Amino acid sequence: MVDATRDRVDPQKMDTTPIRRPSWIRVRAPSGETYEWLQKLMRQKALHTVCEEAGCPNMGECWGSGTATFLMLGDVCTRTCGFCDIKRGKPAVLDFLEPERVAQAVKAMNLKHAVITSVNRDDRRDGGAPIFAMVIQRIREIHPGCSIEVLIPDFKGSAEALRIVMNARPEILNHNVETVPRLFKLVQPQDRYEWARATLTHAKMMDPDVLTKSGIMVGLGETMDEVKAVMQDLRSWGVDILTIGQYLQPSRQHLPIARYYTPEEFEELREFGYQIGFKWVESGPLVRSSYHAAEQVRALSAVHRQLYG
Repeated sequence: MVDATRDRVDPQKMDTTPIRRPSWIRVRAPSGETYEWLQKLMRQKALHTVCEEAGCPNMGECWGSGTATFLMLGDVCTRTCGFCDIKRGKPAVLDFLEPERVAQAVKAMNLKHAVITSVNRDDRRDGGAPIFAMVIQRIREIHPGCSIEVLIPDFKGSAEALRIVMNARPEILNHNVETVPRLFKLVQPQDRYEWARATLTHAKMMDPDVLTKSGIMVGLGETMDEVKAVMQDLRSWGVDILTIGQYLQPSRQHLPIARYYTPEEFEELREFGYQIGFKWVESGPLVRSSYHAAEQVRALSAVHRQLYG
């Protein structure tokens, strides 16, 4: 395994020259007292956020309002997805005290909804699934009423690892398919479409009351027909909530953007999603996995109602 690096693509072998952003892509730079307080809190507790590690375009908006998506299992991933700005390399030993620190941060932030994700840990047979279960349990113990969404790896399709997470009953079980099957080898070479299918279908079978969710990035070279075909697949797998957003190239060492989708195209995809039966669809240029997640839980979650009325 190479030393940890954010680089994914060699610009000498692929033209990764950024294309100019259209007028409808405007990212707010993170700033303000709440942002600075959150940044200090994360460093004090030795925590990572996907907001920072993946360069999320909504970090300014979300951190400014006091919300964040926690990144667990360390900050080094074992996979080399071409779109991702999280470091990849050899990860550190799993930290079983991390769930406690995340839960304490959730309480300190007084969150109504916590989103927990992680790097891939293919160095472990269980993929780090016990850490997800531990953090769900601990948040509920010390900050009851807070809903929980876990954005999990595919665990290589392992039903055994998935069941560890599902037994903890998060309100939302999220796994992003990210792209269309034709582009899997280019975009996420260590992932498999069938692993995504196994994760999402098994989750719904294990506990029908847990909302399932997935997301697609557009702008990597797929066609609208391919996107709609993936949407139909996801719906057939029982997925309740869908997010669709524009891929934004983190650097010249990442996959280039093939094109920018227009607001009208995102609206077309949103309407199509509702037509085929999704319960909630977020579709827009800057939409990411956790966008409006708290509203989704309050509107749809049977688990949350069972826990808190």
